[in-house]
Amino acid sequence: MVYYKNIKNEEVVFRAASSSLMPVLLKGPTGCGKTRFIQAMAEKLNRPLITVACNDETSAVDLIGRYIVKGGDTIWQEGPVSQAVRQGAILYLDEIAEAREDVITVLHPLGDHRRELFIDRHAEIIQAPREFMLVASFNPGYQKSMKELKPSIRQRFVTMLFDYPESEIEQEIICHESSCDPAIAKKLVTLANKIRKLEELGLTETVSTRLLVHAAKLIQGDLGPRQSCDVAITQAITDDQDTSQALTDLISMVF
Repeated sequence: MVYYKNIKNEEVVFRAASSSLMPVLLKGPTGCGKTRFIQAMAEKLNRPLITVACNDETSAVDLIGRYIVKGGDTIWQEGPVSQAVRQGAILYLDEIAEAREDVITVLHPLGDHRRELFIDRHAEIIQAPREFMLVASFNPGYQKSMKELKPSIRQRFVTMLFDYPESEIEQEIICHESSCDPAIAKKLVTLANKIRKLEELGLTETVSTRLLVHAAKLIQGDLGPRQSCDVAITQAITDDQDTSQALTDLISMVF
């Protein structure tokens, strides 16, 4: 499992929060390594990890559990949240701001001193064991024009701020994930840094490390560098024709 060399401070914070039974919010742009970090920490701590991709179609019932008919019998089927609490796992809620209000309400008693989950379908209260940990991710840049986290949920977490890694480390990640030549990785990071500085483009999201890895893999698959960058980067971050042309010009300058 690869994650950034400069992540040591974040690891210290995460371990401290874990030992103090405190929920953690990973805040940062898309594709910067939040999910990879929690996967790496679960592996280091030797803890099971249950991930929930939050969206406005997911209900509290989906996460907690429901009664289903199976073979003529009515049985209780656990949801991922109740499974995580019972197992003492790390529960990771990816993009928590996308969750429905009823889901957020269910999380309130899990995220404070009570550390408990109420299952109203059979009036059960599950007390979370010490090993259980609640972690969520939040992308403030993407959410500016959409949903925001309410203080009632946000203040239950300690927050760890993530950003794109330093250039040398980002190059190393790209090489490791795509097996591309270091010279290609260096050019991709150079391109990304140029785009990230162009605030006048008005991009909702800029170039993530994930997109650079995608471009590197395409280049390794014998697609030309410029076309790889176009389909993996330009088309992924904008639909505006003028912005696409500006990005195409930048790609031509680097490759």
